Amino acid sequence: MRAPSWARCWTPFGCPRSTSGRPRKRPGHLIADRGDSYTTCRQLLRQRRIAHTIPERSDQQAARARRGARGGRPPVVDLVRYRQRNVVERAIARLKQHRAIATRYDKLAVSYHTWLVLAALLLWLPNEPSDTP
Repeated sequence: MRAPSWARCWTPFGCPRSTSGRPRKRPGHLIADRGDSYTTCRQLLRQRRIAHTIPERSDQQAARARRGARGGRPPVVDLVRYRQRNVVERAIARLKQHRAIATRYDKLAVSYHTWLVLAALLLWLPNEPSDTP
């Protein structure tokens, strides 16, 4: 079974814990789009005991319906959690409107991170100055 490209990114990194202890290497929940809705991807997530929200593609739904009772149950999709993924995608798209972030001309990660913070501040601050102090 071949792992998807994003699964190879998990191994070298860890998320620091709020309490003492070693950093965790497994995400609490994974939200992916319909493109990652294939069997090997779901098997990999189940093997690593990672909760996931991945909606089924229409061709997979049709194939399951064609098999009838042998088609199995449809995967459970938390639509509220899946909608939150859209918010993150839109924020990233708005950040990529800045050329330095979209093209990543900076060689150093520190410079790129600085531009990322500046772009986030520009998005967060109001566009027009207000008259009230």
